[in-house]
Amino acid sequence: MPTHNIRKEYFLPTTKEEIQKLGWDQPDIILFSGDAYVDHPSFGTAVIGRVLQKAGYKVAIVPQPNWRDDLRDFKKLGKPRLFFGVSAGAMDSMVNHYTANRRLRHDDAYTPGGKHGMRPDYPTIVYSKILKELYPDVPVIAGGIEASLRRVSHYDYWKDSLRPSILAEAPADMISYGMGEKTIVEIADKLAAGKKITELTDIPQTAFFTNESPSEGDVLLSSYEKCLKDKSLQAKNFKIVEEESNKYEGKVIWQPTNGRMIKINPMRPPMSEAEMDEIYALPFTRVPHPRYKDKIIPAYEMIRHSITMHRGCFGGCAFCTISAHQGKFISSRTKDSILKEAEKVAGMHDFKGYISDLGGPSANMYGLSGKNPEICKKCSKPSCLHPVVCKNLNTDHSKLTDIYKSVDKIDGIKKSFVGSGVRYDLAMSSTSDKRIDKANDEYIKELIENHVSGRLKVAPEHTSDRVLNLMRKPSFDLFRKFKSKFDKINEERNLRQQLIPYFISSHPGCHLEDMAELAAETKNLNFHLEQVQDFTPTPMTLASEIYYSGIHPYTGEKIFTATTEKEKLDQRRFFFWYKPEERSKIERLLKNINRYDLLKKLFGNFVTKHYKHHK
Repeated sequence: MPTHNIRKEYFLPTTKEEIQKLGWDQPDIILFSGDAYVDHPSFGTAVIGRVLQKAGYKVAIVPQPNWRDDLRDFKKLGKPRLFFGVSAGAMDSMVNHYTANRRLRHDDAYTPGGKHGMRPDYPTIVYSKILKELYPDVPVIAGGIEASLRRVSHYDYWKDSLRPSILAEAPADMISYGMGEKTIVEIADKLAAGKKITELTDIPQTAFFTNESPSEGDVLLSSYEKCLKDKSLQAKNFKIVEEESNKYEGKVIWQPTNGRMIKINPMRPPMSEAEMDEIYALPFTRVPHPRYKDKIIPAYEMIRHSITMHRGCFGGCAFCTISAHQGKFISSRTKDSILKEAEKVAGMHDFKGYISDLGGPSANMYGLSGKNPEICKKCSKPSCLHPVVCKNLNTDHSKLTDIYKSVDKIDGIKKSFVGSGVRYDLAMSSTSDKRIDKANDEYIKELIENHVSGRLKVAPEHTSDRVLNLMRKPSFDLFRKFKSKFDKINEERNLRQQLIPYFISSHPGCHLEDMAELAAETKNLNFHLEQVQDFTPTPMTLASEIYYSGIHPYTGEKIFTATTEKEKLDQRRFFFWYKPEERSKIERLLKNINRYDLLKKLFGNFVTKHYKHHK
């Protein structure tokens, strides 16, 4: 992506030379990130930097510092006036580095050229240690998804062990968890006013070690040490943390760790439309810093012409971290804000007329909230969609349909697509309001007819209702209905679009025969699956807690999970039943569990003497 036409001074500075050209004696804040510096609202470090800049602070960024040499990258900008910020980047570093089988990946989408090895494992820990050794008197604030989701004791799949809050290993003074714009400005303002970091004890969405003690009404978790001895206590802890994080007004949470106390202040209420608009109106250049010249940054290529319309997700999927980080409640932008950004994208020199995504964590949750806010404020349920769509949820998609149509009318835009996943269960949910049902049906038609870039991504995740219930996902029957609607609209409009379903193997509760039945079901629907993944436990998800403890935190029920490499690979094979090299292995697996009926469904008239006997 050429950036030569945008001068360096339009970016936040990354070098001493750039700082001097701005006439600064010293930055107020220096941000260290495991990602390349892309000045785009989809990249967290850029957003935090721009928000602090608007608040009047001098902010510099050090992207992907070298931690293996003489540490010159950590020294080159000197000491900030207020604090250092550290983030592993847009992904947990271990998800970024390793596959579900704990094998090293050979690329990194957030690095120029996709080059691997430009960040360490656990950058939050590594960067914090280096900065504290070099500048022991300067506060270090850890943010980003890695620190956010490791704020309490958590199972680490890559080390296969229960680990304490990342604060016990990263010598950061504080974690700013979740979406950090308001939190980081409040921290900066109070430090600038002369407060010490140890005096900042009541800022929402922060976690830190403290000598304080819990107050009446706070929640005390089982200690890390007790959880090490009893997995059921870790499971119970998770239930508490998830429920409090999903409340509109959660309680302060405490966890004893290493003989000290960690205090976790509750999440903030969702941002207002005005607050969201203000963030997305910041002067992002929308391109990588010129330091990368013409190198391709794969993650940027995917989102360069995309627009984020909202944050948060009320789906509460058992394997997903979105609500734990962004929150359950939806924060949406105004239509005017979205259209202004669309006009800006249309004016980019490399724009060819196509918006790649009008979306968010779930594309069709824009503008949705509870009909009665007071009911929402009292609710602690992790999902508004499971086991059924909440009766208090306003599911009217008409505002979203209007934005789709309005964006497509902007000069220079040929078509806008929806690249984010769509919750078809939300769009198809029947209500008692005929107007809303009609509006939602119109949304589905508008989406399929005009906003699919050849392929529409949806995530049924599995075919077994038992597994889906553990996932907090709807019955597969609903996917069948959506597919019928999709196929019908394509036929009527003479379109040749594909429905691309996502599926997960080895999820807690999933047995080998569940995967065999998934293969048979998807074969009947004429799918040769592409978008599939083996379940990877990540911190602060229900599925990870079940994987680690073997217990469902909400019911206490013991749940089977495929945990060995062989078990996981055997389950994954069934995604690819149609590949000749997998057939003999699948045949053997099904014979071992006496499922000759599924053998026949997958491979037709496959008959052996053994099968005749069992028939």
